[in-house]
Amino acid sequence: MRWVVVGALALVVAIIAYLAFSSGGGASYSFELENDSQLVLGDQVQVGGVPVGSITGITVTSAPTYRALITIHVDSSLVPLHAGTTVQVRVPSLTTVAGRYVALTPGPNNRPALPDGAKLPSGSAQGTTDLDQLFDTLNPRTRKGLQELFVGTAEQYAGASTAAGISAEYFAPALAAGDHIFAELSRDQPTFTNFLVQSAKALTTIAAHSPELTSLISNANRALGALGAEQADLQRGVAQLPTALHQGNRAFAQLPSTFAALRQLVDVSKTDTKTLAPLFERLTPLVAAAQPTLHELSLALSRPGPSNDLTDVALALPGLARALANGSPSDIKALQEAVPITAFFGPYSPDLQGAVRDFGTSAGYSDANGNYARVSPVFNNFTLGAHNTLTPATAQQALQGLKTKQLLRCPGAGATPPPADASAPFTDSGQLGCDPSEVP
Repeated sequence: MRWVVVGALALVVAIIAYLAFSSGGGASYSFELENDSQLVLGDQVQVGGVPVGSITGITVTSAPTYRALITIHVDSSLVPLHAGTTVQVRVPSLTTVAGRYVALTPGPNNRPALPDGAKLPSGSAQGTTDLDQLFDTLNPRTRKGLQELFVGTAEQYAGASTAAGISAEYFAPALAAGDHIFAELSRDQPTFTNFLVQSAKALTTIAAHSPELTSLISNANRALGALGAEQADLQRGVAQLPTALHQGNRAFAQLPSTFAALRQLVDVSKTDTKTLAPLFERLTPLVAAAQPTLHELSLALSRPGPSNDLTDVALALPGLARALANGSPSDIKALQEAVPITAFFGPYSPDLQGAVRDFGTSAGYSDANGNYARVSPVFNNFTLGAHNTLTPATAQQALQGLKTKQLLRCPGAGATPPPADASAPFTDSGQLGCDPSEVP
C-alpha cells in the first residue's frame, strides 16, 4: 500500500514538473509586415484580449523585399491554427513600445490546419500606423505648420501651467453645462428648428456676397497687419489712454456750464444779428474790390517759380545772416575805418551828381547824338581903359579875378545864388569842417 501511495505521489510530481518545465506544447508561426511596427521580443499575442503566446523572433527578409519577419509562439490551447487566420499589431491606450501586442484571429476549424512553423500567407498580417508614418504623408508646408502650432502652443502655456490646470478642473463642469444647454435646445424643438432655418437663410445670404466678404476680410487682415506693425505706438497709446480719458471726463464735466454760457451768448447776440445783413451787403463790394489786391498779395507771398516772392526772401534771410556773420573780420574793420572818410564825401554827392548830369546839357546844343558843348578857357586878355577903349592886359591883370587855394568849399557853394531858405551852402551845423566863405 505504501508503494502505491509513493508511486501516485511521484506521478503527480512528474505531471506538475512536466507542466512547469516543459514548453507546454503549442506551435510557432510566422508572418511578414512592411516594418516591425516597433514590436519587440516578448510582446504578447492575444486573442480577444487574453494572452495566448508571445513574440519569439524578429528578423529581416532577404533582398529585394527587406520586410520584417515576425515569429510568434501560440499556446497548445489554440493549436493547430487553421487557414484564414489573421494577425494585427495593435496599440493599447498608452502608446509605448513595450505596450504593443499582436491580436490573433484564428481561422475557422473547418479550414485546413496549419502545421507548426507555417508562414501565414501574404495579406493576412496587418501592422499599425505610427504617428511618424502619418506625418510622412503630409507635405513639408503642412508639417512646418504643425510644428509651428506645437511650438506656439508650448509658448502660449509657458509659465501658465497653474492656470491651465485650473482650467482643466473646470472642463468637466463646462461639458455638463454644455449638455444642459443642448438639453434645453432639444426641449424647445420648434424654436430651435426655426433658429436653424433662419441661420441657414442668413448663411445663404452671406454666401451670395462672398466676394464682398472676402474683400472685407482681406482688408481687415491688412488693417490688422498694419496695426501689428505699429505695436509699440499702440502700446504707448494704450498706456496714455487712462490719462486721456480722465482729462476727457473733466472736459465733459465742464460741458454743461459751457453750453449755458453759449446759450447766454446766443441770446445776447440775437439783437445784433439784425444788423449783420446790412453789414454784409456793404462788405460785398469791398470784398469784390479787394480780390485783385489779395491776388497780388498772394502772388507777392507765394509765386510759382524759384526766388520770386517774399517767402523765398524770408527763406533766404537765414543764409544771408549766416553769410554776414561769417564775413571776413578784416573787411568789416576796413568798412568801419572807411566811414569817417566816406562820410566827408557824402554831402558833396549832389554837387558831383549835378556836375556829371548837367555838364554840357544846360547850355549845350543838341544833335542826333544828344547834347554837346564846346568848352574852352577864357581869360581877360583886354581891359577897359579910358574913353571906353580896350587895351591889352598884362598877365597879372588877366588872372586878377581868379581865386585859388579854396580847399574847404562847402557843399552847395556854387556859382548859383544861394536859396532863400539858406540851405546852401550846407555846413551840417559846423560839423563838416568846411568854410562857407569860399565861393567862386
